[in-house]
Amino acid sequence: MEPSERGTNERHNGMIRRFISKGTEMRMVYRLHIKCVENWMNQLPKKILDYPTPRQVFQAEAANLLAA
Repeated sequence: MEPSERGTNERHNGMIRRFISKGTEMRMVYRLHIKCVENWMNQLPKKILDYPTPRQVFQAEAANLLAA
């Protein structure tokens, strides 16, 4: 991980901690709960992406690859 990415990683960890407490055994967390957190994070606009959502960026990149 690049030093410039460290802050973003920590920010995302903090957002996940809103839903899943630190120290929680992941095998005790329902897959549906994890999926809900994942969907929430992928629909959240990100400054690092110039404010589109991660889902929008992924879909645009996938469309570019398919068009090539």
